[in-house]
Amino acid sequence: MRSGSKDERYSFITVVSVCFFLWAFVFPIPIYAAGEIVAWGYNGYGECNVPEPNTGFTAIAAGWYHSLGLKSDGSIVAWGWNAYSQCTVPESNTGFTAITAGWGHSLGLKTDGSIVAWGSNIYGQCTVPSPNTGFTAIAAGGFYSLGLKTDGSIVAWGRNNYGQCTVPEPNTGFTAIAAGESHSLGLKIDGSIVAWGTNYSGQCIVPSPNTGFTAIAAGLAHSLGLKQDSSIVAWGYNGSGRCTVPSPNTGFRAIAAGGGHSLGLKGSGTPPCLFNLAGDLNDDCKVDFSDFARMAENWLIDCQANPSNPACVPK
Repeated sequence: MRSGSKDERYSFITVVSVCFFLWAFVFPIPIYAAGEIVAWGYNGYGECNVPEPNTGFTAIAAGWYHSLGLKSDGSIVAWGWNAYSQCTVPESNTGFTAITAGWGHSLGLKTDGSIVAWGSNIYGQCTVPSPNTGFTAIAAGGFYSLGLKTDGSIVAWGRNNYGQCTVPEPNTGFTAIAAGESHSLGLKIDGSIVAWGTNYSGQCIVPSPNTGFTAIAAGLAHSLGLKQDSSIVAWGYNGSGRCTVPSPNTGFRAIAAGGGHSLGLKGSGTPPCLFNLAGDLNDDCKVDFSDFARMAENWLIDCQANPSNPACVPK
């Protein structure tokens, strides 16, 4: 980066902070504290062998036989079954904010709102529809993909043999998405869930009352919804008890649905934020000066490493 006066450098930090503040509300993407990954279960393809160094991860995703981890520097680490190159992250491996994994494909969401997809594309599940911009969330199903836009609409592509890519009208007002093996869920801003796709086990029949939901998850043939009161509602195929939530059904903060099992994360202390802000680097449900300062510091470091970047040249 070009050398400049002290005032110029402080002005640059101020501009970065203001822009970051605006960006955080336009692209609300969850960012969590960095840590290590614990993996367990079937390991026939090394999907539970987390590569070293096992540290600095902020998000995780599990496909059928492969795993993804998002690092705090915005890069993705992938391991496990790689027959379709689903573990070969495209260059440049940087600037990612979210990840998701399907049967044999992977998706990564970039800071600019675009989606990068790689792996099996036999049904076009890696061919992101144009315009590839303005996405805030991603979900990978068995052989299809979902993307949530800033305007609250859902874009779906890939295999559609059960209508899992046919988003019901009105396609607006969505705040979260989930993709199962061949059914999809969308969470509306009013706390209701819309479900579509294969329904042979009732996984698309949301139990009444369909209200007060804050998070969703879709598995092989079952669905989960997290309520505002921190309880879990589960429906669909109940083989192996995947829809039988253990008692006491309270105090949950997050949910996940697998092939034949379900997960619920419990926790004490401050409840999770109603909206996940990209600028909330310390997970305190707000974007303040400490977040701006950290962002500006990271930006300056990046500019020192990439001085040719036009954004790094003081005007």
